[in-house]
Amino acid sequence: MTTHGMLHHVELWVPDLQRAVDSFGWLLEALGYREFRRWDGGRSWRLGPAYVVLEQSPALTADRHDRCRPGLNHLAFHVEDAAAVDRLTAESGRHGWTLLFPERHPHAGGARTYAAYWENEDGFEVELVAPEPPVAQPGSPLPERAV
Repeated sequence: MTTHGMLHHVELWVPDLQRAVDSFGWLLEALGYREFRRWDGGRSWRLGPAYVVLEQSPALTADRHDRCRPGLNHLAFHVEDAAAVDRLTAESGRHGWTLLFPERHPHAGGARTYAAYWENEDGFEVELVAPEPPVAQPGSPLPERAV
């Protein structure tokens, strides 16, 4: 497998490790990641060659992530289909996530995008994106999800 140029890992510094494990750990495992490493102050989950790290570092300078400041805005994940977006969104609130843009959900990213945007208590945002529906051929009905 070629890994040149692929993302190796993402490390998120979190203000409360257990709270982050409750929200991100559930999501990562639902997406197929498996716990990779565990240590005082941190956890990681791996899928293929890439992994996601949550760490409560003593060097933190704030107690909340602000995605509108320079730096990480959000993490976006592929999901298998629109049903996965719907199923995970229905479960997300029990794991500390709040749906962003509910008035435009699941098309907040545009009419041809089927996605969910969530934020957790610490201000981190994730996006779950279903594959784009096929483009209708002239004379054929539009796919169900197309708006």
